[in-house]
Amino acid sequence: MRRILIYASFMLAGAVMTLPGKGAKIEAVKVGSKINVTIDGKFFTSYIFSEDEKYPFFYPVNGPVSGGSVTSMRNAVYPHHTSLFFGCDQVNGGNYWQEGLDRGRIISVNAQILKQGGDSVVITDECIWSRPGALSPVKDTREFIITAPSATVTQIDVEITMEMLIDVHIRKTNHSLFSARMAADLAVTSGGTMINAEGAKGEKETFGKGSPWIDFYGKRGNAVEGLAIMQHPSNPWYPSPWFTRDYGFISPTPMYWPKDDAETFMEKGTQLKLRYRVLIHSGTHTDADIAGQFEKYKISN
Repeated sequence: MRRILIYASFMLAGAVMTLPGKGAKIEAVKVGSKINVTIDGKFFTSYIFSEDEKYPFFYPVNGPVSGGSVTSMRNAVYPHHTSLFFGCDQVNGGNYWQEGLDRGRIISVNAQILKQGGDSVVITDECIWSRPGALSPVKDTREFIITAPSATVTQIDVEITMEMLIDVHIRKTNHSLFSARMAADLAVTSGGTMINAEGAKGEKETFGKGSPWIDFYGKRGNAVEGLAIMQHPSNPWYPSPWFTRDYGFISPTPMYWPKDDAETFMEKGTQLKLRYRVLIHSGTHTDADIAGQFEKYKISN
């Protein structure tokens, strides 16, 4: 099997609630194995890093109108879909995505609130990818910056740097890297809309297609809410093909479409920097100007 070499050059780079915009006071507090984030005193999300979990994740991720989560935690059919999360399967024989802690897990070792209060919260974390009886293949460092650019949009800027502690082989897998599992009522199967930057809609048109962003939204009562994930152009593989499902799953997933079906190989010491922007918004992709917001994001440092 031919290998794809990725070198260390990647070291570079109901009740209605309205979240306030600029000038909002965003606060965070660490309680046990959670960091809870509020915006002007209203609960927005928790960063959860429990030792009983497969990996750290955000849940709920509350919408700006309903106050209910636009993501879902898990279900009986897909218990390995956990809201807004980062992981990978097929890593040196381990599984850092699907259920079963003995198959591999991503352990938070230093979740911290770097900044809170004012107009933003900054959360950092260091994570070790661990599996019984095997050397840890990856260490990752994470930074999440949470802001409220307007009364109808909440933003999470994500930066994750993976450091290969040993030579790492990732076999072809549909379970890789940054992902969101949407709430069931927003799914295409429930009448929601999934659309990419080129205007393609639904699983049939978006699956396996490279695109800078995908937005996923649906109607809730008299309002519309959704979540968009953007890939930064500095990311390797940009724009990654998307693994999409009408039932409510989106992930820019390069490991499912490796060239010539070869495995992905990264030498010990390689650092892989990945950046994403998540917009939790009211309205459609047009109302929220997702395309315009991406134009601003792609030139950000």
